[in-house]
Order: sequence, then structure tokens, then C-alpha cells
Amino acid sequence: MAANLTPQYLEAEAEYKKAQSAEERLECLKKMYALLPKHKASEKLQAELKTKISDTRKEVEQDKKNPKKTGVSYKIPRQGAGQVVIAGPPNAGKSRLLTRLTRATPEVAPYPFTTREPHAGMMDWEDVRVQLIDTPPITADYLEGYLSSMVRTADGCILLVDLGDDDGPFATEAVTARLAESKTILAGQAPAEEEDPTVKHVKTMLVANKMDLPGAADRLEFVKELFAARFPIHVVAAETGAGLEELRSEIYRFLQVIRVYTKQPGKPVDRESPFTCPVGSTVHEMAGLVHRDFVEGLKSARIWGSGLHDGQTVGREHILHDKDVVELHM
Repeated sequence: MAANLTPQYLEAEAEYKKAQSAEERLECLKKMYALLPKHKASEKLQAELKTKISDTRKEVEQDKKNPKKTGVSYKIPRQGAGQVVIAGPPNAGKSRLLTRLTRATPEVAPYPFTTREPHAGMMDWEDVRVQLIDTPPITADYLEGYLSSMVRTADGCILLVDLGDDDGPFATEAVTARLAESKTILAGQAPAEEEDPTVKHVKTMLVANKMDLPGAADRLEFVKELFAARFPIHVVAAETGAGLEELRSEIYRFLQVIRVYTKQPGKPVDRESPFTCPVGSTVHEMAGLVHRDFVEGLKSARIWGSGLHDGQTVGREHILHDKDVVELHM
């Protein structure tokens, strides 16, 4: 005999499967039991629900006696020319991309939710390095509590889409929607000022991965229709390495920073470790990166580059350009 479960019961069962706490599961189980048709064919299911209700009630009481610490927090200090978070749905290739662009070694496997915590790696680009952070997957129903904060504080975000799966574009759209629920908006270009202080727009590029798989070209056309108006799109195949060298350059340029080299009076230029600062930075702003004493004590600087005469003296408010050489004077 069939139990003849009603649509209302099946809806309650779906809510139970999505419940994230013992209290939520208990309420769903009570609702399921109330909605379950009571007849001989459902006796076994009735008994199972009673057992689950009893066990879950004990779990709720245990949680009340021994409350768990809520949430896990990860804070990865910013390094290099900038910090870029890699975000995306399960199996889009986030960890593989990190291993291809950096020397980091996160676990890579062909099944979802392999990444359980963030992993950082440093990407080399010419004479600077950019910090990339691989993150746990995001779905319409799953977002690690700390992840939106990590995305909000980064200098930029790489949003991955899987070109090897027909559902790939929709899974990536779900990522943007889920982050938006926490007032974290992924955008190709963040506004100069946020109108709502609780909302954070994060500068984002879309990376379409797995271009080497069958059907990827057709899916790419759909991805462009869905995302091109919102994000710059870069196409790669992380597994084979196709497009990765171009992506390195695009990631660095996306940060919109410049390199500035320093020299001490009478000594050669230090070209090993350039300072990086935002495009449009002044000598005074760059000097603060060298040492905090320069913030107040800087009088002038000599500049090589910027279209000036080599060694020309400039003031604190002089705008710097990429690969300028600066000699600071207190």
C-alpha cells in the first residue's frame, strides 16, 4: 500500500533537508508528522519520524547545555601588490586555477566541496607578486559565514564559471545572488563612493574556465550574453594552461596599481622589491609605504621617469607613474 504523501508533506520534507540547525530540523519533523496521512501504509514512516523527533529533541537539549562556538573566522593578511579572492560554484576549477598561477598546493579533486577552508598563494608577474585566495564553493543554499567578509575586504575578485557544464552559467549566477544577500555586490567596476554604507561593491572579473571541454564554445556564447554587461570576461583552460599567461597580466592590470622603485642618495636603484601603490598616488602617499617617518618629515624627492629630466626635484604632491624611480629627502 502507498503512503499517499501530500504535496504539503513533501514541501515540509524539503524544508527539513535544507535545515541547518537541530532546532530547525525538529520543527520540520514535527510539521512532517502532523501532515503525514495516518493509516496502515504509513505506519513504518510514522515510527521513523517519531524516532527522528526523539533523537533531534535530545540533540537540541544537548546544544542548549553545551552551546557550540558559532562561526569560523579566517583572516589572511594582505601581501604583495594586492589581494584577489577566487570565488565560484562547486567544481568550477578554483583550486586548479590557484595551483596553475601560484605555488600553492590545495587539494584538487573532481568532486564538489573539496575546498573546506581558504588557501592563499602568491602569483608572480614580472617583478611583483599578487596574492590569490582560493575559497570554499558558494551555492544558492551554501555560503560560509566568513566568506562574504573576505570578499568585501579584498582588492578584487575572480568569479569563475564552468564552461564544461550546461548548468555552469546558472551556478555562477547563483554565486552573485547569494553574495548579494549579504550586501556584497560583485561588479566589473566598483563605484567611487557607496551610496549605502552597508553595501559593498567588489571589483570583479569573470574567468570562464574549461574552454578545452566539449561544448564549451557554445556555452561561452551564453556566458557572454549573461555576464558581458557586468564583468570583463577572460577565457582559460586551467587544466591545460591555455590562456593563463594572459590572465596573469590581466589580474595585475585589474588591480590598477603602479610600481615605484627607490634609491638612496649616491647609491644604485633597488629594482628587486618595488613598492606598489594605486594609480594616481603622490610622492607623499608612496613615501608612507617606505616608512611612517616620511609621512611627516618628507621635504622633497628626486624622480627618474614620468617624462621628467632624470633626477629632477619634485614636491610632495607630484603624481607618480609606473616604474618611476624615487629618491626621498627628509
